[in-house]
Amino acid sequence: MPSDNLPGAVRLFGLDILPLSFEQSTDLLVHAAATKGPKVVVTTNVDHVVRLDRDPELKALYASADYTFADGMPVVWASRLLGTPLPERVTGADLFVALCRHSVTSGQRVFVLGGRPGQERLLQDRYAKRFPGMDVVVCCPPMNFDPAGSEAEAIVKTIRACQPDFIFVCLGFEKQERWALRHVRRLDSGVIVCVGAAQEFALGLKRRAPRWMQNSGLEWLWRLTSDPVHLWRRYLLQAPVFLWLLLQEWRTHRRSYA
Repeated sequence: MPSDNLPGAVRLFGLDILPLSFEQSTDLLVHAAATKGPKVVVTTNVDHVVRLDRDPELKALYASADYTFADGMPVVWASRLLGTPLPERVTGADLFVALCRHSVTSGQRVFVLGGRPGQERLLQDRYAKRFPGMDVVVCCPPMNFDPAGSEAEAIVKTIRACQPDFIFVCLGFEKQERWALRHVRRLDSGVIVCVGAAQEFALGLKRRAPRWMQNSGLEWLWRLTSDPVHLWRRYLLQAPVFLWLLLQEWRTHRRSYA
């Protein structure tokens, strides 16, 4: 799908989210990778919405991404409640797998930024088994990786030398978005997709929720029960904040149509 054929974005929580199906989104990114000029992709969920509301500087940076998709089902439900429905969720985890599979058949090159330090060889072996024939380079940054620091500069140089078509950034929100959006204009081409834990799911390092839970909007519950120590705050404390933001959004939409 060429960029000039894109439908109008849905304005939601101060972000312009593309109302595309998963298949249309994948086609868009495949086409973007084949054109000149780098692009950045972000996938919005409840965690993003809540944390962006607290940080105007980060929100402005995040909103500058070329393509924004709705990752979380609550975001899709919110769009329907407000009368500007998005067709379905487009997750970073699903985009990662679809674009990796495409790169195998197309011969496009992939660069992955993410993983525990020193895991490059392990991850390369996993990619060879999961996506045989894929041309992939893996870079695992240090644990205290600074998206604006010297390591970030070195990674930009490595990517420029590799000339990948797809650059997957698996550092988690907000580090991955800060790195991608700070450095995208220094690259010649390629689609940078911020995908969080997608690499771990795709390579079997973490189990993802069953498909029925994903489709019913319960993937958050799976992740919470899988790692309650790290995720309880995100899912249990942010839900009321998201509902408050949704109420504010509803009031804004009602005034605009009054």
